[in-house]
This record gives sequence, C-alpha cells and structure tokens, in this order.
Amino acid sequence: MNAVQALRPMMDAITKLPTSLSGVFVLEPRVFRDGRGFFFESYNQQTMADAGITENFVQDNHSCSSRNVLRGLHYQVKRPQGKLVRVAEGEILDVVVDLRRSSSTFGRWEGVRLSGENKRMLWMPIGFAHGFRVLSEKAHVLYKATDFYAPEYERTLAWNDPELKIEWELDGEPIVSLKDQRGVALSGAETFE
Repeated sequence: MNAVQALRPMMDAITKLPTSLSGVFVLEPRVFRDGRGFFFESYNQQTMADAGITENFVQDNHSCSSRNVLRGLHYQVKRPQGKLVRVAEGEILDVVVDLRRSSSTFGRWEGVRLSGENKRMLWMPIGFAHGFRVLSEKAHVLYKATDFYAPEYERTLAWNDPELKIEWELDGEPIVSLKDQRGVALSGAETFE
C-alpha cells in the first residue's frame, strides 16, 4: 500500500447527520487545514454512495446572491430533481419542504444553515421544494441536480405560506423575485405521490 492509498479512507470520511424529514440529511465533510488554507472533497461518488446518495448528477448550478435575497421554493413536477446543496462563500438558511403525499413528513419543512465556514452539504431527494435566504453580505450557492432544469415543469411553492409557517429568520423585508412572489400555497400546489 502506498501513501496515497493509506490516506484514502481518511480523505473520504464524511459524517451523515439526520434531519426531521424522511430522506433528507446533512453531510459534513472532513476538512484538512494547515497554514496554506484548507482542502476537502466536495464530491466523491463512492463516499456519496456510502452515505446513501446513489443518484447520478447531470447538472451543476452556481448562484450568487446578496443579503436577504430569498429564492424559492422551487421544484419540478415532471423531471423532478434531487439536489445536493453547499455554500462556497457566505451563509444561507437552506429550506426544504416535503411534497410527497405518501410521506409521513408531507407538508413539513426543515431549515439548515449552510456556509463557506461550516462546509456542510444538504441532500434532498426527489419530491421536495427547495429555497434559501442569504444571511451574509453575499453567498455563493452551489448545487448538483439529478435532472436537467425544465422550466415548463417548474413550480413555485409560496415562501410565506401561512400554513407552512417557515421561520426564515428574516432581517427586514426579503428580496424576492416576481416569479417567487407568485408562489402557490401548499393547499393548491401540485405535489408528488
């Protein structure tokens, strides 16, 4: 065994943290730091499979948003997407809502702080609406998707639906796109089986 092979198990280590939603979890990678900075594997197919993510990713997305921007809650009714989300710089409150009618957690939401500092990643399988609010001055959000963006199938769940009662930790009025302002309440939304 050479030195690289000996280090491989240590480099692949990742901690899987449960959430209150069925199928949704947080991944905390092992980060190696020294005087030069840090290194971690943000994606390793085998490590992800060991954690329970066996889906094939077909698209990577990168958004940059300013403080108090609120994006979402988005999902696709056909060609649905599983997403692996992380933040390269800044901090967000990442929110997912279970839209699977057969799920014991249907209509419930989970919010997780993701940041360039904590390097955590959030995995949400198919069947969830997704959105986030920027907590820092700006945030670079990166996410991998299991299917391609299909605007004709995209739907928006109302970020401020009083039935959901999502605690966005608002600091003033959020900055929301016109499309997201027109989001539909859960009671009238298209959902999954």
